[in-house]
Amino acid sequence: MQPVVVIAEEISAAGMAVLEASATVVTAVGVPRETLLEMLGDAAALVVRSATRVDAELLAAAPRLRVVGRAGTGVDNIDLEAATAAGVLVVNAPTSNSVSAAEHTMALLLGQARRIPEADRSMRTGAWERSRLQGVELHGKVLGLIGLGRIGTLVAQRAAAFGMRVIVYDPYVGQDRARRIGVEPAASLDDVLSQADFITIHLPRTRDTEGLIGPEAIAAMKPGVRIVNASRGGIVDEDALVDGLRSGRVAGAALDVFAREPLERSPLVEFSQVVLTPHLGASTAEAQDKAGVDVAVAVAAALRGELVASAVNVDFAGEVHEEVAPFLPVAEHLGATFVALAGRLPGHLVLRVEGQLAGHPGRPLVLAALKGALAAVSDAPVSFVNAPRLAEARGIAVTEESTSEVSDYVSVLRVRGTVGGEPISVSGTTIGRKGPVLVEALDHEIELPFSPHMLLLVNDDVPGMIGRVGSALGGLGVNIDNMVVGQSFVTGQRAMMGLNLDRRLTDPEVEGLRGLSGVARAWYLDRA
Repeated sequence: MQPVVVIAEEISAAGMAVLEASATVVTAVGVPRETLLEMLGDAAALVVRSATRVDAELLAAAPRLRVVGRAGTGVDNIDLEAATAAGVLVVNAPTSNSVSAAEHTMALLLGQARRIPEADRSMRTGAWERSRLQGVELHGKVLGLIGLGRIGTLVAQRAAAFGMRVIVYDPYVGQDRARRIGVEPAASLDDVLSQADFITIHLPRTRDTEGLIGPEAIAAMKPGVRIVNASRGGIVDEDALVDGLRSGRVAGAALDVFAREPLERSPLVEFSQVVLTPHLGASTAEAQDKAGVDVAVAVAAALRGELVASAVNVDFAGEVHEEVAPFLPVAEHLGATFVALAGRLPGHLVLRVEGQLAGHPGRPLVLAALKGALAAVSDAPVSFVNAPRLAEARGIAVTEESTSEVSDYVSVLRVRGTVGGEPISVSGTTIGRKGPVLVEALDHEIELPFSPHMLLLVNDDVPGMIGRVGSALGGLGVNIDNMVVGQSFVTGQRAMMGLNLDRRLTDPEVEGLRGLSGVARAWYLDRA
């Protein structure tokens, strides 16, 4: 059955088409919250914009939920802690509205500086107030940028084209990068506040940034400053801004976002030198279309089990390299296989990357191996999101190793650990059309494709063993899709037999196979 995707807020037709290609899409646009919660019982994915509150209550109503897609940049309306604890991936569309938001920032900057909204209102009354509506130029002024992410960078480039001197404060951006963009890095926030004629804000709303532009910050600003915020409401303390406007320290402001939206009964509306817009930063046809497509692509990838670059609550930042992506299922299979052979989780797991793959970050592979290992013993959902937290709770330490040296294959992943005093090791790779393949288990060389139903046996290396096992499975009505045999790396040890089966084995059936003459150990691996 196709996964169910619930659309709680409208996205572009192109985005809907992406989801409909691989999922059953259920539209819940405009329904009351109570109805939405009832519709989430079978949902694997939920797509929202900014109006839907994704909190613990909603997550509890969606026991099968695997991913929440935010069609836009900010995730203020999503409880990331609750989502992470539930193993729900949160993805967004981080680049979809960058140009639109930067252009709107410039529109607010120019509209406030040249008093365009006020002039428009005046003209509509039949007045002609050229002398009263005198503005100021941007050319030659100092623009103070607070935050130099994607949108801040675009604003800096556009402001430079207007002849502004741009200084920036962003503790997470190196000075060399700032200079390459063509802006002057400031040592502190106060350095920006004290020099800027105009200030624009490009930050997420967090505990650290909430109320950042408050009474103390405004007191540190250059008299006559003009403040523009099109990023997130609550970063500018609106009461402090009103005080600054009344005292004259703040000459003007332009706001697209507010602490509470929609804006109601605010003293800000009393000031003619304040430009107000109803959160229009991403409200362009181009941005809406791109946000819908971007989030749909991310949600579809997450439903396929892929590690998505735009995930905001995964312990890995950045895109998964195209050479690493095919090895994510290999790592996941190896984690599950290790636990099946060991019978339980280890206290310490080692992931070793060998060969060409060693030149790429190994963290995504670690997440995949943990996901596979924990899912093999957990009744609760395990995902890339909550695997590190679950591992920590169980006291599992993970070590990454890598080497460019490898034999037989271009790249190999090895997962090893010690359980009950016994060292256990499994290795895998990916081979053409075979896909993920187990190439070593318990020091036995074996090349067995991973499949939903697998059987591994350690047996005496004597004639007739293959027939004996085959006959036993035939008697159970089990078809063998594939069989391989492998020798131990250690001279004199028993051989290993690996089989891909067409159905699940029951516990009594596995016990019966363990009792066959010449079979020393047997493990059934259920990967369905």
